[in-house]
Formats: sequence, structure tokens, C-alpha cells
Amino acid sequence: MGRTEIATLGEFGLIERLTGDITPLQGSTVKGIGDDAAILNYAGRRTLVTTDLLLEGIHFDLVYVPLKHLGYKAAVVNFSDIYAMNGRPEQITVSLGISKRFSVEELETFYSGVRLACEAYGVDIVGGDTTSSLTGFTISITCIGSVAEDAEVCRDGAKVSDLIYVSGDLGASYMGLQLLEREKAAWDGSGDFQPDFAGREYLLERQLKPEARKDVVEALAAQGILPTAMIDLSDGLSSDLLHICKQSKVGCQVYEERLPIDYQTAVMAETFNMNVTTVALNGGEDYELLFTVPLHLHEQMKGVEGVHLIGHIAKEEQGCYLMTRDGQEMQLRAQGWNPMAKE
Repeated sequence: MGRTEIATLGEFGLIERLTGDITPLQGSTVKGIGDDAAILNYAGRRTLVTTDLLLEGIHFDLVYVPLKHLGYKAAVVNFSDIYAMNGRPEQITVSLGISKRFSVEELETFYSGVRLACEAYGVDIVGGDTTSSLTGFTISITCIGSVAEDAEVCRDGAKVSDLIYVSGDLGASYMGLQLLEREKAAWDGSGDFQPDFAGREYLLERQLKPEARKDVVEALAAQGILPTAMIDLSDGLSSDLLHICKQSKVGCQVYEERLPIDYQTAVMAETFNMNVTTVALNGGEDYELLFTVPLHLHEQMKGVEGVHLIGHIAKEEQGCYLMTRDGQEMQLRAQGWNPMAKE
């Protein structure tokens, strides 16, 4: 593949190159790319809006993150926020800060990942912006979605005696990141270096190509279950569960033996001499759904596949605890990802 300098196309030529053949998929998209603003129409539904900002060197490392995977992940993490509100993502805008080291072809590769995610989830790209950057690659994606009136689920609705569920498994993405960082540290800069990823493909996929849990939201709806509170796991189970508890003014009790952990995650944690429970609680970037439902819906929840009962909501004054396998209570602390933490 040849290399085309961005300057040869200019801003508008680049936008046309990346988006010229995009066709809207959603009925709510009246007008997409090509004007001063997109036109959207939501009849009788609440509009949801979320934005994620990703910075090279902070949120991703292009030494080991392929551009197509980065585009896919950048879109999907926004979709996950909309699903966490019990909504459906319908449109995104994509804004990029680009340094001169990137070619048009490299940006097309990134955009192909964004478009693959949008096709998989039925989301329209309806606009965005591009500008030059002196500090590497910057990505800002805004996702717009909708939810039926009275069907939105926030973080502040958990009630005492509610059951706590989580989808999928925990900690795999974090262990995938540790694996990538280990191989980066072992790389001597030569072109013939072969990283050792054998048997760890699941961990890499969870880190490089996460999926939003659209299937869980649809399964809950099919069972007629509306969660009382919900959040997607971006910062780690402990941190995100504490967000629910703080905003709902409740406590919680989670059981260590019920935390869903994949075999590869457990083996990799042992390899790195890490406590696998700590990894599951604080790893981050799982993008699973953590939610609460009333106790009386316990039997109905058996019809929702791929979710795990891990605990229950308690009174606020009882605090937030993990019950360990040996019967000890350990206070939950927000030890997951904090972008504003001091170095």
C-alpha cells in the first residue's frame, strides 16, 4: 500500500475520502455527513448522548494496538455507555487530532475499524471534525442514542435487597494489557521479533477488540426485566459498583466465590504473580454490564444467559464489602482506572 500525505487532500478532501460512501442505516437519521450539522428525528423517545476522548500515550499505545482495532474499540466503548442506560446507539460523530506522521492510508485503516463497529451494531456515522495535532493521535467520539420513555436505567435506582448481576467475565482485558506490555518490554526494536501470545488469544481480544453487551440488554427486555440501576464496567468492578452505591445511597455485599473469571485470566494472573480476585475487582476495560434487579425477579433472571449473580444491595450504613472465600469481610475500594490520578 502506498502512502498519501494528508496535505495532498486537505481537510475536506480527507473527510470525503473517509466518509464519502457512508449510507445511513437508522430511520432517525434524516441527514448525515455533508452539512453544518446532522439532522436527527426521535419521535416519542428520549435522546441519549455520550462522549469519549482517547489520547495516544494515555489510553492507547500504537506500538501494539493496530489502527483498525483502535477504530473498532473507540466506537464500541461509546456504544457500551448507551446500552448501560438501557438504550440503543444510533449515530456517532468522529473527531480526530492527527499528527504529520500519519498517512491517508493509515487513517483509512483506523476508519475501517470504526465503520466495521458501526455496521455490526447498526449505527450511523453522521459527522465529526479533523484537525492537526502536535501531540500524537487524538480521538473524540460522541454517540447519540435513544431509549423509550420510562425505560431508561441510571446509576441511582438501586434499592436495598436488590440482586447484583454482572455479564460475561472479569479481568481478561486487564490481563491482555499486561501481556501486551510484557511483550513490548521484551521487544528490542528489530523487525523479526515474534511476541509470545500462544494460548492467550482471548485475553488479547478482550483488550484490543471489546464488544458492547447489546445481547444482554435485548435479553433483559425479552424477559420483561427493567434493571433498577446499571453501569458498564470501564474502570473496574469495585469502582463502578461504588458509583452505583454512592448515587443510589446504598451499600452492597459481593461474594468472591461468585466473581466470574475466565481460565486464561486466572492462569495469566498467576504468571504475573497477581491476585486474580484483585484483577477481577480492579482491572477495568471489561465493558461488561453491572446491574441490579429486584429480588422478586430472581427466577425470571434465569432466562437471561451470560449473566452472573454476584451479590446484593444492602443498607447504606452497612457499607460496601466483598465476602471472601474464607468468610472474611473486605471493604471495597475504588482502585480501578483513574485518568486524573497523580503519576
